[in-house]
Amino acid sequence: MTGKLDLYYLFYTVGKNKSFSKAAKELYMSQPAISQSMAQLEKELDTRLFNRLSKGVTLTDEGNLLFEYVSSALQFIQAGEEKLLEFKNLIIGEFKIGVSDTISRFFLLPYLETFHNRYPNLKFKIVNGTTWEIIAALKAGEVNIAICNLPIDDKSLEVKPLLEIQDTFVYGEKYREVLSKPIELEELVNFPLILLDNSNSRRYVEEFFLTKGIKIQPEFELGSHELLLEFAKINLGVACVTKEFSEQFLREGLLDEVTLMEPIPKRSIGICYLKNVPLNRAAERFVDIVEENMRDF
Repeated sequence: MTGKLDLYYLFYTVGKNKSFSKAAKELYMSQPAISQSMAQLEKELDTRLFNRLSKGVTLTDEGNLLFEYVSSALQFIQAGEEKLLEFKNLIIGEFKIGVSDTISRFFLLPYLETFHNRYPNLKFKIVNGTTWEIIAALKAGEVNIAICNLPIDDKSLEVKPLLEIQDTFVYGEKYREVLSKPIELEELVNFPLILLDNSNSRRYVEEFFLTKGIKIQPEFELGSHELLLEFAKINLGVACVTKEFSEQFLREGLLDEVTLMEPIPKRSIGICYLKNVPLNRAAERFVDIVEENMRDF
C-alpha cells in the first residue's frame, strides 16, 4: 500500500484533469512518465482505470469508484496537515465554498461578512455552479462545503437544512386581470411558463406537479433567477421563482404572486459536506457562524 501512495496521487491528478499531459504539466513531470505510472497502477490492480481517447482520457466505472475513495483519502491527509498548522499558528486557514449565484447573492453574503469580520486571517474562495456541479466539486475535493438547494439524497453527504423557502409563480401587469384570483395547478400550466433551465429547484417543482398528473412544458428556460424575474416583469410569461429571493420585486409591485389552490410544499437551503472527511478549522468556523445566525433567524 505504501508504495502505491505516489501512484494514487498521480491517478487523482490525471482523473481531475482528464488528461495525461495536463497532469504532467501540473506535476512538472513528463507525459511518458505519467502514462507509464498509470499503466503500472492498472497492472497492479488488474483493472482498467482509464478510457484513452484521442484528446485526453475519461475514467472507467472502476476508475470513478477508485477516484472517489482516493479523493476522500487525500482530503483526510490535507485535513491532517491543516490541523497541524492550526496547532502551530492558532487561527490560520483557508476553505472553499460551492454555491449558486442566486444563493450567494440572497443568502450567503451576510454570513461571509460576519465570518470575515470575526476571522480576518482566515481565507475563503467561492466556486459557483448549479447544485449538481457544486456537489460534484465537493466529491472531487475542489470545495470543502456546498450550500445547496435541497432536497439532496446522497448517502455520502452530511446535509444540514438551514432556511425554509417557498417556490412560487409570479407575473407582470399583463396577467393581473386573469391571475388576480386563486387558480388550480391545471389552469396554471396553460400560461406561458418561465423556468430555470437546469436546477435542483426546477426538478423539485416539476416532480410536485407530476405527482398531480401534470407535466410542465415551459415557454422559456433561463440560466439565472434574476432573468426569471426580469422576463416576468416584461410580461413574457409566468415565472417560477423562490419567493424569499423575489421580495424586492413583490414589495415594489413590479410583480405579483400567483395564489395557487394547492401551494407547492416548502423546501430548504442547506449546507452539505462529505460525511467521512473532517472539515478543516476554517470551514468548521464558517458552519458554526451560519448555524448560530440561523437559530436567531
